Amino acid sequence: MLIPMDPLTHLMTGAVLARTGFNRKAAYATLAMTLAAEAPDLDVLWSIKGPIAAFQHHRGWTHTLLGLPFEAAIVVGAVWLFHRWRAKRAATRSTHKPPPAPIRWDLLYLFSLLALLSHLLLDWTNNYGLRLFFPFNPRWYAGSIVFIFEPLMFAALLIALVAPALFGLVSSEVGARKSPFRGRSWAIAALIAIAALYEWRTLERQNAIHLAQTIDVNGAPILRVTANPYPINPYRWQTIVETPQFYQLATVDLLNHTIATSPRADIFYKPPTTLATLVAKRTWLGEVYLDWSSYPLVTDTGANDDGLTTVTFTDLRFLYDAAFLRGREHPPLSGAVILNPDRHVVRMEMDGHIQH
Repeated sequence: MLIPMDPLTHLMTGAVLARTGFNRKAAYATLAMTLAAEAPDLDVLWSIKGPIAAFQHHRGWTHTLLGLPFEAAIVVGAVWLFHRWRAKRAATRSTHKPPPAPIRWDLLYLFSLLALLSHLLLDWTNNYGLRLFFPFNPRWYAGSIVFIFEPLMFAALLIALVAPALFGLVSSEVGARKSPFRGRSWAIAALIAIAALYEWRTLERQNAIHLAQTIDVNGAPILRVTANPYPINPYRWQTIVETPQFYQLATVDLLNHTIATSPRADIFYKPPTTLATLVAKRTWLGEVYLDWSSYPLVTDTGANDDGLTTVTFTDLRFLYDAAFLRGREHPPLSGAVILNPDRHVVRMEMDGHIQH
């Protein structure tokens, strides 16, 4: 199960961006920007080739700065085809009606690039991350300030899209003139609110990291600390403290300035390297997983009665329970490599789905 940013959030972001004034500059701006805001997630088509292929290419070149100009051209091309179909249909019916804004394909291309950038920004804000400068720089970047689905952001976008229509109904009842471009102020307000939410969450994440650094790790040196977001509440974070021997997870409550952690349940010792884990790390799944994961646990679970050894891959960033996520019971984005007694790969799985 891959964890993309909510598609509806991406689509609504494109539509709200268009309503800030871009739809007044060029016809089809709302259509183009809405499509472009979701276009990078077309990489889900890699799932046809199996779960590991989907995992390898998820947030791949379609989520890079290098890929954006090509994606913008594809989006504008699709809108152009729609325009041609619509013009031919109107001509046959003699119902041609000029659009309220001029048709400017050059502007549509620029607007599509802006909407594509909004997609990358939203994906960067969660803890899955993206490779913005791939293939020149393979590093993954993750802001880790917003959960995969953020209800507050979703609500702001939804209000910006729905409120103008509701107020438009009220205006029509009192005989006010209907404007072809409604909702600009609502759209701007929604984007300002989202920017403020991002800034708020960025500050609270730093506070969570500072508080997590005070956790007692039995005197072990702290190598690094990170914080992962919960939805809605900007004062609640899952933190990971890494030491040379183990990781310690905790839930930080910044409102009460408390840290909830259990020495038995929240400490994960770094698994020893075995012959099985060495083989598993060199497989297709192992190489892709370790390229992406920031806090991996690669565990040799031992041989079963049939002599098969399973090596599991888990990322600690997703090992917590939240809305739509049961990380402790069913860790998302987990992989497994099954080896026979000769250390040959029998099969590989991603989130329980077998790669054929």
